[in-house]
Amino acid sequence: MQLGSLVGERFCFPDVKSLVIFVLYFSAFVLHGILVTASRKADNTYPYNTVTVVMITEIFKLMVASMIYVKDNSFQEVLRVIAKDKKVLLLYLVPASLYCLYNNLQFVNLAVYDPTTYYLLLQFRVVTTGIVFQVLFKKTLSRMQWLSLLLLTIGCVVKQIKHDTHMRDVVSFGGQSLSLHLNANLLHILLQVFCSCFAGVYTEFLLKGEKTSHVPLMMQNVFMYLDSIICNMCVLAYTGDLLSAFTTESINSILQPTVILVTLNQTAIGIITSLFLKSLNSILKTFASALELMFTAVLCWYIFGIPVDVFTFIAIVIVCLATFLYSLNPVVNPAPSRQTKDSDATLASKQNGVGV
Repeated sequence: MQLGSLVGERFCFPDVKSLVIFVLYFSAFVLHGILVTASRKADNTYPYNTVTVVMITEIFKLMVASMIYVKDNSFQEVLRVIAKDKKVLLLYLVPASLYCLYNNLQFVNLAVYDPTTYYLLLQFRVVTTGIVFQVLFKKTLSRMQWLSLLLLTIGCVVKQIKHDTHMRDVVSFGGQSLSLHLNANLLHILLQVFCSCFAGVYTEFLLKGEKTSHVPLMMQNVFMYLDSIICNMCVLAYTGDLLSAFTTESINSILQPTVILVTLNQTAIGIITSLFLKSLNSILKTFASALELMFTAVLCWYIFGIPVDVFTFIAIVIVCLATFLYSLNPVVNPAPSRQTKDSDATLASKQNGVGV
């Protein structure tokens, strides 16, 4: 326990449980990129409806969060909290819609980029996250923190230069169409970055805000997943797949081992992310994502034979350096103090949720 406390203190974690949440968080995301890539066909398309997978994942998350809360409370209490805090339920429509778009864009972007490149490019979100974090939480980032954010962005640019050069070499005969193709892919990444940044910070604002933090953690998860299911239903309706998404053929395509693992892993990510934001903060969440790069690069090389070229290596080194610089001067944003009863209830919920 003494060693665990020392490790947690050295790497900016308030306790050992926060360190465990941190490790579970980036491990689940590494596994996500690998599983989604493994579920693709040879032509980089998916043999299943990805929106349906996202919605089923949200249903699983809702079930898990509800069971964790009902474990220490009654089902009537769930309904009472929903009726009492319906304004908070409505507030969660904002991050839920952003996460809905984010989750669906994951499949779009992982069909174009390999997992290592994908996670590298997602690091563009750090600068946006830093700015929004300052505005919402009135936290002024130091020069060292901004330097680490800048280094992360440079690492992303280095990797994107290599990716664009490779694409240009492969289809150099179609200059105009290539330019549009690259812009569309980059636009999807940037849109996903926007969704990740604002959804993460807004969710943290709701979890720690004075007017919303009284709602237990798992009930806030219930609010999020209820709204997310509605958002994904709207996406299916918009694309005209609302009925076809639940045919026997469509369900059978989802009941494949790899797709089931994708769904279960995404369910775990949803629960772990809420625990992460509750215990830590959005900036540290972003840098946890940066640590995914090393593990993703090595595992993708071993599993899929995706080479780690010079550009990728340089980008990973820059990102890791940025992560180290941040660990020397972390942002600390503790949750507001609460009454003992609410704190104990939230703590129990969090402890029950770690193993999900």
